[in-house]
Amino acid sequence: MAAPTLRSCCSVRRWALTFIDGGSRRGRRAPTGSTSSGKRGRSSVAQQPLITTQKERKGEHKWLSVVGLEIHAQISSNSKLFSGSQVRFAAPPNSLVSFFDASLPGTLPVLNRRCVEAAVMTGLALNCHINKKSLFDRKHYFYADLPAGYQITQQRLPIAVNGSLAYSICVEKKPSQLITKTVRIKQIQLEQDSGRSLHDDLRSQTLIDLNRAGVGLLEVVLEPDMSCGEEAATAVRELQLILQALGTSQANMAEGQLRVDANVSVHHPGEPLGVRTEVKNLNSARFLAKAIDYEIQRQIKELENGGEILNETRSFDDKLGCTVPMRDKEGKQDYRFMPEPNLPPLILYDTASLPAGMDPQQVINIDWIREQLPELPRVTREKLSQQYGMLPEHSFTLLNEVGLLEFFQNVIKETRAEPKKVTNWVLNTFLGFLKQQNLTVSESPVTPSALAELLNLLDRKAISSAAAKQVLQELWRSQGKTPAQIVSERKLELMQDREALERLCQATMEGHPQVNHPQPPISLPGTLAALQRALDRKTSLRWARGPRPPPHRGCLIKTRFLAHSEALSADTH
Repeated sequence: MAAPTLRSCCSVRRWALTFIDGGSRRGRRAPTGSTSSGKRGRSSVAQQPLITTQKERKGEHKWLSVVGLEIHAQISSNSKLFSGSQVRFAAPPNSLVSFFDASLPGTLPVLNRRCVEAAVMTGLALNCHINKKSLFDRKHYFYADLPAGYQITQQRLPIAVNGSLAYSICVEKKPSQLITKTVRIKQIQLEQDSGRSLHDDLRSQTLIDLNRAGVGLLEVVLEPDMSCGEEAATAVRELQLILQALGTSQANMAEGQLRVDANVSVHHPGEPLGVRTEVKNLNSARFLAKAIDYEIQRQIKELENGGEILNETRSFDDKLGCTVPMRDKEGKQDYRFMPEPNLPPLILYDTASLPAGMDPQQVINIDWIREQLPELPRVTREKLSQQYGMLPEHSFTLLNEVGLLEFFQNVIKETRAEPKKVTNWVLNTFLGFLKQQNLTVSESPVTPSALAELLNLLDRKAISSAAAKQVLQELWRSQGKTPAQIVSERKLELMQDREALERLCQATMEGHPQVNHPQPPISLPGTLAALQRALDRKTSLRWARGPRPPPHRGCLIKTRFLAHSEALSADTH
């Protein structure tokens, strides 16, 4: 690799919060409800007419929508892309800023090897062609949180091009009916992140935090092969899972580690593509879907009312559920792209082209990275379906919930229960409890071992399904207790003694006044139901099934009641 990859940390200084006069923020106000500005810039996506038809309303002309995405993923790295400053979320403002990050004169960029490897690995996982030679460029624009006045990116020759991303969506929102679609990937490029602008509307001022300035980003540009918010959100979620599986990005949208810009336009079939708008800095898959769908309908309504679509940048107001204008789109010439003079071309090698005697620590070997690729989510889902007979929608749920797949696999290792039963309990019962309590899998008070022990009790027919759910509820409330202890304390075992159950039925009837004093004549179904409820109040235990299952307690209580009624009738006569 032409650029050095081993470096020492640059000196780091604390920089006080910088105040920017409110008037200097003209034309770039933050989105409503947002406290920080994300990455900015004009989209490089060229729209192509690869689209699907939106549902046509009666009496309306057919409209086609075109959606392309630019996804910015923060690279998992200990230091920034061109400096030795640490990368840490929620650090004190301006505490992780080197001289280069602050753009002091005389400072030079030193390329981070880890970021290059992450870009190559991501490109390989997304079926991209890896360019053995890529170039860095300066993209000029002037904002307070971009101290140099330009961003180092890869406009002319990025590190990876021409890939694809497959994702599955539900047909008519039916989880059991999935279809697979593919979106083309135009390019993947390395670039710097900007700082953050924290807007204080009460004092009409802006504070600048440069901790994020210079953090390494992967920009993944998706071709406009999508047509609605659901497709875009599903594609982003699939990319998020891939990045997390690779370890190239944590892709936590809540922490700003994955941000999406959506380019949206509409047009009639057979007509030229419409004017597009860009919705910036979407940090939630749900908001991404809502923003795109709203923007499609807004543009259609505007055009049908005789209006005009402006080529502009908009933001999504999640409180109002609509997009709002931010600024006019800047022309490409405004960025004045030029080669980065302080960085030579980035040269990569494969096994065939690797020079003899070259130090492996000073080069990037594409083939070596290819060998290190982990199992990708698509392969994992296929294995789950084959190994456990799992439905496709269940495998998607296991992977979509962070930590749930590992939890499921740990339960499988420790229980004798059938995989189908484990799947049902994890996805329905366990996940349902998590949703009710608004907890993540890592925050669950129920461990995989505890759930495995509970399923073992159920598998041995030591308890009933109803009792097992009671035990699970108790496990949420009583940390430290095992399922066996809870079953013993609450006497939830299934009864094995027939005589004991008969005595219990007899005692229930004798203590029920409607049975002992059947005047006026009583209803058989109503009385049996009342007796059954009374028996349920006495105990929640049921018969354990053996080779020859004994009568259900409901049958037994009916038999005892009829015998009791005959005895009363005989005494009356």
